[in-house]
Amino acid sequence: MTKIKIGIIGGAGYTAGELLRILINHPAVTIVFVNSNSNAGNPVTDVHSGLIGETDLVFTSELPFSSVDALFLCSAHGDSKKFMDENNVPAHLKIIDLSTDYREKRSDHDFVYGLPELNRDEIRKATHIANPGCFATAIQLALLPLASAGLLTHEVHVNAITGSTGAGVKPSATSHFSWRNNNISIYKAFGHQHLQEIGQSLRQLQPRFNKAVNFIPVRGNFARGIYATAYTQCSLSLDEAKKLYTDFYKDASFTFVVDKNPDMKQVVNTNKGLVYLEKHDDKLLIVSMIDNLLKGASGQAVQNMNLLFGLDEKTGLGLKAIGF
Repeated sequence: MTKIKIGIIGGAGYTAGELLRILINHPAVTIVFVNSNSNAGNPVTDVHSGLIGETDLVFTSELPFSSVDALFLCSAHGDSKKFMDENNVPAHLKIIDLSTDYREKRSDHDFVYGLPELNRDEIRKATHIANPGCFATAIQLALLPLASAGLLTHEVHVNAITGSTGAGVKPSATSHFSWRNNNISIYKAFGHQHLQEIGQSLRQLQPRFNKAVNFIPVRGNFARGIYATAYTQCSLSLDEAKKLYTDFYKDASFTFVVDKNPDMKQVVNTNKGLVYLEKHDDKLLIVSMIDNLLKGASGQAVQNMNLLFGLDEKTGLGLKAIGF
């Protein structure tokens, strides 16, 4: 089998480390280069020590575009567009960008929003993919079935807590261990950057949706995972809502509607999304959870790569949940 040749840009962060962990063991992939200007010449395992014994890759500052079939951009937000503007990237090269730079649908680029549960057919035909945000993925999985039926007719209230890896590899005043440990706080209340892509996707399915998505993001004192709860007024009975969600996700490879109230540990270290429903008077409560580094980032990026190259979506993503 001819393997897909891969290059990675911005190879030193958490998302790149997870991407490498997956792709090293992906049966249809060869990693040709891992670009990091600040680490050029050093072994990848100097940064991603969990890969010791699994790879002898060395970081490079070079960009051998002609040697690869696809590029993953794991750069910081704002840097992916700079990279595309400053480099002569071949038009045919398939690109999966994990930053926010191309998630908004605009006339000045051709990136397809890479949420397979929403845009699977478009992803298969695309050249450039904008990988969704982590909070955005969890919240969209909670709300898309309602939008598909035109049932988002009231404001939506969302509270979601994320692990510290969502803040990136460089510590800040709110993310370093001694502050984050045994602590919890909110940030960017009602104004998180992922709200734009969430609204865009909801209006894709329900064009007249114009209600507020009231989102309170929470910093958790754990390393990885997102646990989101959303509620809105809904006329459906619980059985009708379960049927709507089950039908919507019947062909999804990684998103599952469950009958028992789930725990976040069931998705950590996997590419799964779990969705659980309850009805309280006239309100529908939706619980949605993912691993922020996998279904919320690198796992979904590989899922998109599989679709781009005609592979089974699950290829290379048979990851086991971390129970303990």
